[in-house]
Amino acid sequence: MPLPPLVDPGPPLTAAERARFSRHLLMPGIGERGQRRLRRARVLVVGAGGLGSPVLLYLAAAGVGTLGIVDDDVVEPSNLQRQVVHADADVGRAKTASAADAVRALDPLVTVVEHRVRLTAATAPGVLSGYDVVVDGTDTFATRFLLDDACALAGLPLVWGAVLRFDAQVSLFWADPPATSGCAGVRYRDVLGTPPAPGTVPSCAEAGVLGAVCGVVGSTMAVEVVKLLTGTGEPLLGRVLVLDALGGRWREVPVHPRPGGHPATALADLPDACPSGEALPTITAPELAARLAARARGGDDLDLVDVREPAEHALVAVPGARLVPRSAFLDGSAFRDLDPGRPLVLHCRSGARSAEVLALVRARGFDAVHLAGGILAWVDEVDPTLPRY
Repeated sequence: MPLPPLVDPGPPLTAAERARFSRHLLMPGIGERGQRRLRRARVLVVGAGGLGSPVLLYLAAAGVGTLGIVDDDVVEPSNLQRQVVHADADVGRAKTASAADAVRALDPLVTVVEHRVRLTAATAPGVLSGYDVVVDGTDTFATRFLLDDACALAGLPLVWGAVLRFDAQVSLFWADPPATSGCAGVRYRDVLGTPPAPGTVPSCAEAGVLGAVCGVVGSTMAVEVVKLLTGTGEPLLGRVLVLDALGGRWREVPVHPRPGGHPATALADLPDACPSGEALPTITAPELAARLAARARGGDDLDLVDVREPAEHALVAVPGARLVPRSAFLDGSAFRDLDPGRPLVLHCRSGARSAEVLALVRARGFDAVHLAGGILAWVDEVDPTLPRY
């Protein structure tokens, strides 16, 4: 069902703008009034990564007047496989700065607002203030749920997408769409309910993602934003598009408000809870390096276990670590090869999966710790020649 345009038309187009956006002006669904709405619009894109990159580029090309960019990260070499708003020369730069330069290079008339902050319950209200629509290009469940709550409280529509390996989803969430639209309010929480348990769902950094799929999904998200701003077509409110890129198929899944609803009354950051409920012991990367050196001299009998997947271990590994994937601990098979008499050190990519496994092994009485920050900390603090991913 169509929705009314989100914004009123801006000032008349200049001759240069009419020439630039002539292909839009020819379209009955947009035309000059629609283009003026785009020029007046303010869109916030959360995440300048795989999804945020095509969204930013296509919204800038479409003539959106103001683009806000939220990201507190810096560009890394592993980003360049899919994050097309950044280039090789941008490695080490703030993602907001790199993305802002790319947008301005495409259209110098676009106003770019950089928000180099982590989105939290404290920062979200101020960051979202003044925008017409929000785009969720994030990659963590904690941020997605927070953004869903923040948009519900602010009354803002939220265009959402997610990608993993060859699969993806796209939708539009809006807690309180205009009453004249006849559409029921639907939220991200109506799709997922509650966040999955820590460590149960891999991130794209752990499972991989085909870069071109990000382009397909990000472009689709940009289309949804344009439809919302101009009042054109039928937005994805109440529907989730699901992409199977390997099979070359899209399918549609209806979404309805959950019984009882999910009223947003206040913002709260999701806790980084460990499954055991206790503060789990850690070892730093330099401390581990010292113990491995001692082991090489015969002075430390530690058992260093990598709980990641085989493809991750093959990409980069801590010297001397043996691979025992997390799944083997979950089904119990890993314990057949563990010596309770040896001190055990676990590690994963960043520490989330190893914390989950650590809770399991300590519950069985093992003397164990895990590497704080995972192999990323090892690369940063011990051996920068190794690749990050």
